[in-house]
Order: sequence, then C-alpha cells, then structure tokens
Amino acid sequence: MTLRFVEVADRVHVLREPLLDVNVTLVVGDGAALLVDTLSTAGQAAELAAAARVVTAAPWSVVNTHHHFDHCFGNATLAADPPRPVYAHERVAAALRDHPDRLRREAYAEVSAEWPVLAPGVAGTELLAPTHPVRGETVLDVGGRPVLLRHPGLGHTDGDLVVHVPDADVLVAGDLVEQGAPPAFEDSYPLRWPDAVADLLRLTTPATVVVPGHGTPVDAEFVRAQHRQLVDLAALIRAGHRDGTPPEDVAAHAPFAAPTARTAARRGYRELTP
Repeated sequence: MTLRFVEVADRVHVLREPLLDVNVTLVVGDGAALLVDTLSTAGQAAELAAAARVVTAAPWSVVNTHHHFDHCFGNATLAADPPRPVYAHERVAAALRDHPDRLRREAYAEVSAEWPVLAPGVAGTELLAPTHPVRGETVLDVGGRPVLLRHPGLGHTDGDLVVHVPDADVLVAGDLVEQGAPPAFEDSYPLRWPDAVADLLRLTTPATVVVPGHGTPVDAEFVRAQHRQLVDLAALIRAGHRDGTPPEDVAAHAPFAAPTARTAARRGYRELTP
C-alpha cells in the first residue's frame, strides 16, 4: 500500500501508516515544513519521505513525540543526510543518544512477537538522536507559522511532547491520546497521565483537530472523554493501593479492558511505592 498524506486543516496533513495505524503529521509553511514522528524502520521512513515530497518540496525539520520505536526509528532516514534539526524532549534525546542498542533490542522483541514483518527492519535501523532537546516548551517558526512544542508532564512516557499549530487549530497529541485502541501503559505514569491530558486540553477549542498517536483524528470532546477514563483509573489505583487490594483486582474494575488495565494498575502501584 502506498503511503499518502491527507490534509486535515490548512496545510496540515496526516499520514496513517496501516500496519500499526501510526500517525505522522506534516505541517507546511512558506519554504519550510515540519514532520512530526518518523515511523518504525528505514524502509517505512523512505516511503514516508516520498509521500511528503508529493505534498511539498520544502526542507523539513523533525519532531519526535516520544521515544517508542514507531515514532522515532525513522529519524536517520529523514534527517541525517542532509542534516536536519530533530526536536524531542530532553529525556528522549538522551535515551536515543545513550541507549540505542537497548531501545533497538526492546523494539525487536516487541515486533517479533506482535508484528514479525517489521523485525528485520527494526533490527537493522540506524538510530539518530534528536539534535534539539526540549525541556518545557519551545516555539518553532515553520515558514512563517508558529508551532508550539510542549511537554505536558509525565503521561504515556516520561518524555512526551505535543505539537500545537494554532493558526490551523490542530493539536498533535502523540500517544497521550489514542483512538481505536486503549492507551498503552507499559512505560506510563497512570497517576500523572490525567494531568498531562488536562494540560494539552488547555490548547484546544471546540473546533480543534486533535491528531492522536494512532487512529483517526478526533475532537476535543473525544479527548475529554478519554481524560475522564484516565481520572477514574487513577482514582481506582490510589484507592486500591491504600486498601491493600492486589493490582489485578483493581484492574477488574478499570475503564480499560485487560491486559491494558493490569499493566496500568501495576505501573500506578509502582508510582505509589517509595
């Protein structure tokens, strides 16, 4: 299947990779562009580059919303030659710089079990660390368009970034928001995740197009509904930990199905354990 971008707002385009349903966002300005996330392998990234070139000939910068392989393993293909700026939270930059072999091993183990067709590409992909670490927030000029990169706090990971394009009323949420599947909690902070989503909701209006990490673009009401689920989950975890309830029993009452809820409960208990 040929990858292609679809315009979801003024000069903001989204590509949905079909295997993992990962979203990549392309923001086009005057003589410049911004790619948000880079997919899983060099091969996927090459297809992504070709799809972007159908939309614009402008040079691009890159943003990684977090460190998971399906959002940043294409960096080298898209930003190494010629060198282009790559923005990410400082923890993501450090992880890709200091622990590329570990990240590659973890990704290989995951795809071998769930998406084996990706395994050879993941194993052979060169990782490129972000060149421009972000701590709190920064504003980029993308061909005359201001674009905000913001770390809303601990959530899906410890290094999530959201990307706000105010003149198009678009918010790229990464995996802090998921459509079509439950949020993923393996590296998460379930007790802090609701605060991170509340933070990004402050950037929305009723008309905002929110691009989740996976799935169909949604609106702010969808995000508010997912926020309520995360708030309920955090309350269950806190109460269960206080009462000495096993995390598996907490998961049975969570707003997400197993095994997602079990992973979330265990991660939440870890947050509460000194």
